[in-house]
Amino acid sequence: MLAIRLHRRRRTAVALATATVLAGLTVPAVTTTTATATTTAATTAGYDDAYYDGAAGKSGEALKDALHTIISDQTELSYSAVWDALKVTDQDPGNSSNVILLYSGISRSKSLNGGDTGDWNREHVWAKSHGDFGTSTGPGTDIHHLRAEDVRVNSIRGNKDFDDGGSGFTDGGGSLTDSDSFEPRDAVKGDVARMIFYMAVRYEGTDGWPDLEVNGQVDNGSNPYMGRLAVLKAWHQEDPPDAFEQRRNDVIHDSYQHNRNPFIDHPEWVESIW
Repeated sequence: MLAIRLHRRRRTAVALATATVLAGLTVPAVTTTTATATTTAATTAGYDDAYYDGAAGKSGEALKDALHTIISDQTELSYSAVWDALKVTDQDPGNSSNVILLYSGISRSKSLNGGDTGDWNREHVWAKSHGDFGTSTGPGTDIHHLRAEDVRVNSIRGNKDFDDGGSGFTDGGGSLTDSDSFEPRDAVKGDVARMIFYMAVRYEGTDGWPDLEVNGQVDNGSNPYMGRLAVLKAWHQEDPPDAFEQRRNDVIHDSYQHNRNPFIDHPEWVESIW
């Protein structure tokens, strides 16, 4: 059983109040290295609160800039390594042989990864066409927004922006879709929102990748934008980080990319930036 970190008290709906972090340490220089992933069982040791020292006392754009510097210090995965990483990060807590599919909520065998009907594949929550970054090492392989999903459901979502409304579909798990938007099932709405907010902070156009931004519209096409901001903020409030999401953040930090999604650790920072 994974250890519960003491700082988890910040990670509830109550944690949406302003938090105080320690100050005084220097943020490490931005580095990116490439690593391969394995399916060995991950262990998590939490993280030192000093990880966010560079963000202490900041808000708005200054906070966004500080978080960008902090989380850009990461190890990058190849796209092929993402397969094995997701088998660990998205593992079903009740069945270590399976992964939980994001939009469907279905538990499916880890071995059924691929591109055929009945398989699960690598869903880019920030659609890779929004900024045209594809599957190259960088935003296209960042497992903070890559999740296991049924091949067919992944296709139904396509590159649609996120918004409320639409109709259900087979194996949707309660997710809805219409011609220009997608609404995930209630249990992961906040997860989706926080992945989008992470991407908008991590990729700021300063490292050869597009400047990804959240905006107030849908049907953004190939522009480096994702909507709808007001809806994503509401989902973030309605569905606070849970144990699955917190563990996933820890595993990515400890075993793979060695960076974190700050909006899982500090949900209150969403309102401060947006």
